[in-house]
Amino acid sequence: MFVDHVKIYVKGGEGGDGMVAFRREKYVPNGGPAGGDGGHGGNVVFEVEEGLRTLMDFRYKRHFKAPRGEHGMSKGMHGKNAEDLIVKVPPGTVVMNEETNAVIADLVEHGQRAVIAKAGRGGRGNSRFATPANPAPELSEKGEPGQELNVILELKVLADVGLVGFPSVGKSTLLSVVSAAKPKIGAYHFTTIVPNLGMIETDDHRSFAMADLPGLIEGAHEGVGLGHQFLRHIERTRVIVHVIDMSGMEGRDPYEDYLTINEELKQYNLRLTERPQIIVANKMDMPDAEENLTAFRQKVGEDVQIFPISAVSRQGLKELLFAIADLLEVTPEFLLYDEVEEQSDATVMYKHEAKGEGFEITRDDDGTFIITGYAIERLFKMTDFSREDGIRRFARQLRAMGVDEALRERGAQDGDTVRLQEFEFEFVD
Repeated sequence: MFVDHVKIYVKGGEGGDGMVAFRREKYVPNGGPAGGDGGHGGNVVFEVEEGLRTLMDFRYKRHFKAPRGEHGMSKGMHGKNAEDLIVKVPPGTVVMNEETNAVIADLVEHGQRAVIAKAGRGGRGNSRFATPANPAPELSEKGEPGQELNVILELKVLADVGLVGFPSVGKSTLLSVVSAAKPKIGAYHFTTIVPNLGMIETDDHRSFAMADLPGLIEGAHEGVGLGHQFLRHIERTRVIVHVIDMSGMEGRDPYEDYLTINEELKQYNLRLTERPQIIVANKMDMPDAEENLTAFRQKVGEDVQIFPISAVSRQGLKELLFAIADLLEVTPEFLLYDEVEEQSDATVMYKHEAKGEGFEITRDDDGTFIITGYAIERLFKMTDFSREDGIRRFARQLRAMGVDEALRERGAQDGDTVRLQEFEFEFVD
C-alpha cells in the first residue's frame, strides 16, 4: 500500500522539575539551599531514511511524544537531559503545521534532520532563587511543557521527470520499456493508482529518475479522480513529459486533451507552468495517428517540439530520452515553497512560527473571568502551587504582566472568580 498523506500528533518532552532541598553544613545559614535544576526534555526530530518509500508506518502509530527530563536532585545536582526522539521519514517528505498550513520542514536528502516539536527546559531548583534577603527559599519551578502540535506529512516523489496525461495514454508502458520498472499495465482507466519510479540511462550514460503518475482527468485540481494524489507528486519534477494518445482510440481529440491537462496543472499550482514540457505523441503505430498528429501540429504551432513514438514497438524512444536528458542539464531545481529557503548543506530547511506572547481575558456565561494565552499558561504550568513561596511568586508575576490592571478594566471586583486553565481563584482589589 502506497501512503503519501497522513496527519500525526507530536509533542516535545517536558523539562524535569526543579527541587527544593537544603544541605546541613556548618556556617551555612538555615542549612543553605541545595535543590538542583531539572533536565531538559527531548525534541521530536524527523530524520530522512533513504530505505523508506511510503508513509505507511504512520498509519499504525500517530502519536509521538519525546521523553521528559529528569527532576533536579539534592546537593545541587542537575537532572539528566532527555534523549531526542528520532522519527524516520522517507526522502521527499514535507511537514506542515495543520493549524496554520505553514511548512515546517522539507526533507529530501538522506540523513537530513529537522526539529518538529521543541522540548521544554528544566525547572530551576531553590538554590537558583537564593538572595541576601531570602537566603533559604522554599521555591522551585516545575519543568516547562514541550511544544505540541498536529502536523501533516505529505510525501512527494523525488523524480527528475514526471509523465502526465489522461488515463490509458501509455505512460506506464513507456516507463516499462525505457527502465527496469514494472508498473501495472492494463486496458482500462486508472490502472496506475500510485506513482511508479524508474531509473533511466541513455546510450551516452546520462541517467535520471522518471515517475509514471496516476492519470489526470478534467477537474483533477479539485480532487476529481485521483487528482490531488497525483498532482502532489508532480511538484518536485523538473521536466514534465506530456504523453498524448495520438490515435484518438478513446474518442477524445488529442488537442483537447493537451489543453485540458495543462489547465489542470495551472489550476492546481501556477508554478507548475514554469516547468519545461516535452510533448510525446504516443501510439503512432495505430491507424489515424498520422492524420491526428498533422492536425495537432497545426493547432499547437511549429514552436512546440513534438516527439512521435510508439511505446509498444519502441519507435522514437532513443531521440526522446536524449531530448529529456538535454533538457534536464539546463533546467534548475524548483523550490516548492517561497518561505522555505535553502541554507547550507549542514542546515535543514525549516521555519517555526513564534508563539504569541501575553494574555487574553474573556467572560464566561456564569460571570467567571477566563485568562488564556501562551505566556501565562506556560507560567502557570511551571509554578509549584503546593508551596506558599510558589503561589506568592505567581501572584507577583501576574501583577507584573498587567493581568490585575486588565481585570479591573474589564470590571472585575472583589470576590469575582478568575479561572486560568483548571485553577480558580478570587480577585482581590
